[in-house]
Amino acid sequence: MPEFIEITDLSAPGADIYTKLTEAQLRNRLEPEKGIFIAESPKVIALALDAGYEIQSVLTEERCLDGCAKDIISRLGDIPVYLAGQEILSQITGYKLNRGVLAAVKRPAQKSAEDICQNAHRIAVLENIVDSTNLGAVFRSAAALGIDAVLITPSCCDPLLRRAVRVSMGTVLLVPWAVICDTPEDWFSNGTAKLNSWGFRTAAMALSDRSVSIDDPALAAEEKLAIVLGTEGDGLSKDTIARCDYTVKIPMYHGVDSLNVAAAGAVAFWELRWRGGSTGSRS
Repeated sequence: MPEFIEITDLSAPGADIYTKLTEAQLRNRLEPEKGIFIAESPKVIALALDAGYEIQSVLTEERCLDGCAKDIISRLGDIPVYLAGQEILSQITGYKLNRGVLAAVKRPAQKSAEDICQNAHRIAVLENIVDSTNLGAVFRSAAALGIDAVLITPSCCDPLLRRAVRVSMGTVLLVPWAVICDTPEDWFSNGTAKLNSWGFRTAAMALSDRSVSIDDPALAAEEKLAIVLGTEGDGLSKDTIARCDYTVKIPMYHGVDSLNVAAAGAVAFWELRWRGGSTGSRS
């Protein structure tokens, strides 16, 4: 049975994970096994529970106990449930929560990039994407449009940042993901070669003289394809583009030369989806 604890200000003991700790402190790089992330809304928290994540505590409004938080609370064991007014929750999140439930969730063990790609037909590779909103949106599209796994380079932001989890609608908890390569330098030197060694042909989403259209039949025919998307503004590095097997463009109109990375990802994931089965193989 959860332990209910009412708090009236941001300095309440035990609630500092919601009020005081930075994202880096929550992540706890030195001791990853102790790291946590924050999930917002009953839907996202329920996804975390369904996926086997360990909830360490919950922060909610008392009015939600018999409302939107009721089902979540019924699934929890002996953990703290902090109760706060809407004003306190708004100070914590920076905006008014329509569904006032937050949860502190234990970070899972880091997965191996090679392992999660073993049975995959379509994967997304994100190079240096640093905006958590864009990252979350890419994950949401990846989940919806049949991407089997997402790999991020060491310079990308953390997929379990609070905003990334929220924007993804919790899908970062559903799509297998991992970091590819140990350092940015390793990615630029060896990343595409690793993907090739795992059986993937690589498709760089970029404009160049050798770009092929996204509807090129050769792309759809590839059994294992890695769709490589670059950072906001600058896009993929020249070295990455040069090392990929394909350079792929999305035909556009009215003189528009590019799309936001999340929008481009959604188009690419749908057009290049694996057509050998009804859905991809999730590891």
